[in-house]
Formats: sequence, structure tokens, C-alpha cells
Amino acid sequence: MAIQVYGDSVSGNCLKVKWILDRLKVPYDWTELDVRTGATRTPQFLAINPSGQVPAVVLEDGRALSQSNAILLYFAEDTELTPIDAYERARMYEWMFWEQYSHEPYVAVRRFHMHYLGKSEDELDPKLWERGNAALARMETGLEGRDWLAGDHLTLADIALVAYTRFAPQGGFDLAQYPRVMAWVARVEDELGIGRVA
Repeated sequence: MAIQVYGDSVSGNCLKVKWILDRLKVPYDWTELDVRTGATRTPQFLAINPSGQVPAVVLEDGRALSQSNAILLYFAEDTELTPIDAYERARMYEWMFWEQYSHEPYVAVRRFHMHYLGKSEDELDPKLWERGNAALARMETGLEGRDWLAGDHLTLADIALVAYTRFAPQGGFDLAQYPRVMAWVARVEDELGIGRVA
């Protein structure tokens, strides 16, 4: 049985799973689920992931795994995407944990409300703007004097964080204010072969 991936293509969390599988040449079957229509709340999907969230994968042996960064870590173990050096590996984890706690809840949520739900600035919590910009500023500082977030080449930290950073303008964020981040996004896109955001 091939690996089954359940995802929504508008989700950066889902795309980063697709990107790593493509990068590592892992064969998989993709099942598209639109979270906006309740497709992740059906009894069939809840049997795979009781949290009702995508991405989720079902491995060849039938075991299921969810949470995007956990999936990345599973597939990238013992690959060039995970640093061998313990400190650089811990730095990669640091960025990945930070991404889900301090970046995605603001940059991704604001993008979803503006780009997909059509909400105006006045309808949004101003904290999304403040904390989203704080996250981008933190990345700008973190990229000073380096091309990658952890180590000297592309790692899971870069894949995890590029997923929503590249879509930040769809949430009203101006990446031109963060030139290191803009250059890094282009580098990661080129390295992954995913093209530019239209």
C-alpha cells in the first residue's frame, strides 16, 4: 500500500508535507480535503485523525500520523534535511516549535481570513498584524549573516517556515520590509523547486 496523504492544497502546513515527500522522492497518493466544507469532520476522516485536521498521513503499514512538523521529522530522519550536529539539530527544532507557536497562528491565520474568507482589516484582531510582523522581524534577525535558519544548508526549519512566510503578502504583510526574509524565501523556493507565489 502506498503512503496516503490527506491535505488541503491551500494550507501551508499541508504543502510542506508534499514538498518534503517530493524532495525525498517518497511515493504517495494525495487525497484533497477542503477544510472549508467540513471534509475533515467526516466519520471516515476522524477515524484517521480524531483531531479533524490536515495534514494527516497513513503509512504503508496502516499507522496514521498527523501534525505537519511531526510528519516532516518522521520522513526526514537520517536525511540531509536533519543536521547531524546535535546543536544544529536542536536549533532546527527550536525554529520548528517556534513556527507553530509564534508564526503560523498569526501569519497563516491572517492570510486565511483575508485571502480566503475575504475579511477586511477592520474585521480582524489587530494582534494578528502585530504578532505576525513580530514573527517576520524575528526571522529577519535570525537570518543575519546566514543563508539558512539552522546549519549551512536547507533543513526542515526552512521548509517549515517558508510554508506560510511565502504567502504572508496574502495576509497584508509587506515582505519588502524584511529583505533577508525575502531573499531566503526565494532561496528555499529555488531549492525545493516550487516556483514563486503568484
